[in-house]
Amino acid sequence: MTTTLLGCIADDFTGATDLASNLVRTGLRVIQTMGIPEGPLGEAADAVVVALKTRTVPADEAVAQSLAALAWLKAQGAGQIYFKYCSTFDSTPRGNIGPVTDALMDALGTDFTIACPAFPENGRAVFKGTLFVGNELLHESGMRNHPLTPMTDSNLVRVLQAQTPRRVGLIDHRTVARGAAAITQRIAALRNEGVGMAVVDAVSNDDLRAMGPALASLPLLTAGSGVAIGLGAQAGATRLADAAQLPLPRGLRAIVSGSCSAATNGQVAEFIARGGAALAVDPLELALGHDAQARALAWAQERLAGGPVLVYATAEPDAVRAVQAHLGAARAGEIVEQALAGIARGLVDLGVRQLIVAGGETSGACVQALGITRMRIGPQIAPGVPWCHAPTLLAPDGGLHIALKSGNFGAREFFTQAFDVLG
Repeated sequence: MTTTLLGCIADDFTGATDLASNLVRTGLRVIQTMGIPEGPLGEAADAVVVALKTRTVPADEAVAQSLAALAWLKAQGAGQIYFKYCSTFDSTPRGNIGPVTDALMDALGTDFTIACPAFPENGRAVFKGTLFVGNELLHESGMRNHPLTPMTDSNLVRVLQAQTPRRVGLIDHRTVARGAAAITQRIAALRNEGVGMAVVDAVSNDDLRAMGPALASLPLLTAGSGVAIGLGAQAGATRLADAAQLPLPRGLRAIVSGSCSAATNGQVAEFIARGGAALAVDPLELALGHDAQARALAWAQERLAGGPVLVYATAEPDAVRAVQAHLGAARAGEIVEQALAGIARGLVDLGVRQLIVAGGETSGACVQALGITRMRIGPQIAPGVPWCHAPTLLAPDGGLHIALKSGNFGAREFFTQAFDVLG
């Protein structure tokens, strides 16, 4: 059996690559699996990230899948477990962050864990238990309009307390600023007070690094990807200078976008403004049975040789609400995901070997359609978004370079600059 120092469970596919990228940055050897493997890992790794698609499924399903991932990771020798969720704490009053955390704590027999979605490099900071997105409070950011998990409260202690019977506390910025020893003391005090989960403030990478030694002995961590920045040095692994090296890129280039976040809307607009070839997919047309996939692929086939093409279902909040009112939120999301997944598969059939997918739910659907079960993590395009390389039967001539982008991540020029990172 191989020994894995850190076993990670991510609640969506883009979040998994986000976490894996930060671990690779610390020099760790990281393998990401798409879903729970049927057999043993079979190769050495310092960390393994199991990517699930559980962010918006019913809470009982998220719990069941997460516990199955935990069992597999423990069988691979994982010494510490990291439950990764979005840096904007995407959830509803019913979960899924709280219920999954409770289930993992029970399974591991631990009475305490932390919650910290902070990722300062991407503008996610937690101060006095309150989450900021850039200069905005979470509930005043674009996340208030998220079609599945609208975030209407920025106080993470309050948000998490609504999802768990355990008492939720806070490790504030004054404690974090005093370093690892102070954090360790605060954890002990909270435990004595009967607190089971504690939100941790972090406004810089120095804060994240200070957490590392204090968190090393906890069986379970729950966080966004930022906390990983402080864990690499604790893992005791030899830093690898070439940890992010991937095979040379080849083939045609394309982008598939299903995210409706403010960041992705801006990226789509910028790509089009710079003259990029782009085609919108209309969910209402899909619902009426129109063959939008065939139309998109015929359109793309005529343009791929000229450079990257973009096929998108990204839309502004008012347009999203109109579609949801007509189809229902769940049905609208499912229709778009499946259509974009079919388009992604068709693009690879047409010779695309460098593919960007934007949106967590869209990424999960596309990865499954492409038959990807494992990825090697490569160079970072933007904080939290790496290029990866994946073997797939659809690309038997050398595999596929793929980037799975969380809807909220990346600068406005992301789509126009991402391919330059591969060279």
